[in-house]
Amino acid sequence: MRIFERSKLLLSMTKILKIHNKKQLMAKKKEETTKPAAKKVAVKKVKKTVAAEKKEKTVAVKKVATKKVTVAKPKEKIAVEKKEKKVVVKKATIKKDATETLKDAVVFGMQEKKADNIVTINLKNIHNSIADYFIICQCESKTQAQAIADSIEEQVYKKTKEDPWHKEGRENSEWILLDYSNIVVHIFLREKRDFYGLEKLWGDADIKHINGK
Repeated sequence: MRIFERSKLLLSMTKILKIHNKKQLMAKKKEETTKPAAKKVAVKKVKKTVAAEKKEKTVAVKKVATKKVTVAKPKEKIAVEKKEKKVVVKKATIKKDATETLKDAVVFGMQEKKADNIVTINLKNIHNSIADYFIICQCESKTQAQAIADSIEEQVYKKTKEDPWHKEGRENSEWILLDYSNIVVHIFLREKRDFYGLEKLWGDADIKHINGK
């Protein structure tokens, strides 16, 4: 009886072992089938993360590029504005007015011969004035008065190629007048200038004193 019972136990044990082994084999097969699928999912996830990182980098690069472009544009505008300003300055100083050139030449001619107390009287804003400017100077002698008149005619002709339209006073040289139409020049001896007082007659005009000697 004991032998029979023992054999039964052995048979039941072997059956249990077989069933357990089958279960283990089934579990291994399941693991082997699920592992490749899990690997594929992991690879897909890795690929997705790599692709996402690449997109982020390209977006960041684009942002940097757009920032560089927006920074560069204002510099170009500033350069253009500077060029335009330079052009405006050049246009503003292209040519001197012919009357101003004539006036400068007259004053220079006076200064060359040591004329004293040079004054310009601007008559442009005076109603019914006979000229744009009176330019007055004085000297100590008749010889100097004639020398100043000659110097003025010389300098004006050099700068403008103009001769006086009318001349007066060279005979006694106490008051020499040179009429250039827009500008009338007066060369006085000192005492004659004080006597006639032309500056007082045109007191409403713009009067400027220029150093002589």
